[in-house]
Amino acid sequence: MHPSSPYLTTKELAQLLRLGERKVYDLASSEQIPCLRAGGKLLFERSAVEAWLKQSHTGPNLEAALNLPAIIAGSHDPLLDWALRQSGSGLAGYFDGSEDGLTRVRGKKAALCALHIYEEKGWNTNRVSAEFNDLPVVLVEFCKRERGLIASQGNPLGIKGLDDIKRRRLARRQEGAAGQKLFEHLLSDAGVNADMAFAGQSIARSESDLALEVKSGRAEAAFGLKSEAVAQNLDFIPIMTERLDLLVWRKAWFDTAFQKFINFCEGDIFKDQAKSLSGYDLSDFGNIHFNASH
Repeated sequence: MHPSSPYLTTKELAQLLRLGERKVYDLASSEQIPCLRAGGKLLFERSAVEAWLKQSHTGPNLEAALNLPAIIAGSHDPLLDWALRQSGSGLAGYFDGSEDGLTRVRGKKAALCALHIYEEKGWNTNRVSAEFNDLPVVLVEFCKRERGLIASQGNPLGIKGLDDIKRRRLARRQEGAAGQKLFEHLLSDAGVNADMAFAGQSIARSESDLALEVKSGRAEAAFGLKSEAVAQNLDFIPIMTERLDLLVWRKAWFDTAFQKFINFCEGDIFKDQAKSLSGYDLSDFGNIHFNASH
């Protein structure tokens, strides 16, 4: 599915709305949903579908009166943050961790949120499925990104992995940050006392602040992003590649703000910036990982 296309096919619209193609045909035939006919095929103009979702009370169990603020909440990411500013979409970022993002989307205090919640066999999908299965939301991939240990320039402590940080001062994120939860899980598996490692450390509320804790010397290591290590001229020891997704209210998907943002992210300027920042993989950008049945 290509979010930037001005038209949706019957199959694409059915997938997005979680309806059978036959139902979409029925809606079109009865003129309950706007469509165009070209060469015997149905096409659905995005702007017209957007208006239908906002105004029609015959839509597929969607809340036509849903009033969502143009806010993206959840996990902080430097590429995402940059894209919001550069796209001119009008979306505002409020990044205070994945858990906060889920709460704000569920409470309709944000149109979408960024998530990187670790699961045994992947990222985000099980959590979203469990909490949003009866709500009209879509989970779409934004990027994959490298996460690991950030150390001082030149790595004077010789940190090579988790076993080397057992008695080091570690930077920490706020409680609701998915990266912090994952780090504590990894530390426990490595036999590191997290309470002692984080003792006395101030809370970094973004990935950028996390790297700055190491650069300033307040912490000897952090569990952060390669892009932030590179930006601060710090050493980086890779641990994993994680997936960052966007959880979007289906109605917000068609809003001008989100469409403008997605269109920007499909352009060369965005791709070049990802390469410049380092540590990003955009090969699966736009893949749908969950689409609620509502």
